[in-house]
Amino acid sequence: MSDEESEPLRYAVHEGLAELAFNRPHRLNAVNESVYAALREALRRAEEDETVRVVLLRGEGRAFCVGADLKAHGSGERTPYQRRRYLEGEQEVCRRILHLSKPVVAAVHGYALGAGAEMALAADFLLMSKSAKLGFPELSIGNFLGGGITWLLPRLVGLARARELLFFGERINGERAERMGLANRALDDEGFLESARLYARALAEKAPISMELAKRTLLLAAGNSLEAALAAELEGMTFVATTEDWREGVVAFAEKRPPRFRGR
Repeated sequence: MSDEESEPLRYAVHEGLAELAFNRPHRLNAVNESVYAALREALRRAEEDETVRVVLLRGEGRAFCVGADLKAHGSGERTPYQRRRYLEGEQEVCRRILHLSKPVVAAVHGYALGAGAEMALAADFLLMSKSAKLGFPELSIGNFLGGGITWLLPRLVGLARARELLFFGERINGERAERMGLANRALDDEGFLESARLYARALAEKAPISMELAKRTLLLAAGNSLEAALAAELEGMTFVATTEDWREGVVAFAEKRPPRFRGR
């Protein structure tokens, strides 16, 4: 077994940033059962680690993630039960990204296709290199969609554009994704990873409790009425006013210095 296969995902924490890196560059980071299992474990570790403020999801080598490992799919070695469990693996990873209490930033270079695109869009922030390509080839090859993308994509770009992206399977680059509101930023190819890290580190300086509440409230907002959203915001404002971070933010503003949040 190669080193890449023995470590399908790399995990490292530095200065409040947890980096999760797909590590199957020889397969353009195509996902299989071991990748999904490693992702679930890494997201659990990041969730429980109080030093982690933000998660950065990226890929080693020439791509972010080209989706399912079609070589494994075509081998016919999975039983129907095993295939179902494999498919549930992606659903669970996307669910965990969406519901993680900490912001997740996806840094996409090369290709993000199929399940790779679905995991990238489950993140709170999507950064793409200008030449990166993102797309959903599933319907073009007789497959189907996963990761909650039929719920999420229309929320991001509207139903009409979601239909085009999913039905035609067109690959769009970073600049077009930014214009569509699909990507937060389209960054230069040169120095892309460091630019993505700077973006994530800037996010890590914000108040973690406030970010957790904002992430949860925004996720639920689409299914709530205005009155429910106002009630949730009132509860959030009332709660954060009891925290040490709220007091630190007020004092730092008065003293004209950057706040030092501790997540308490």
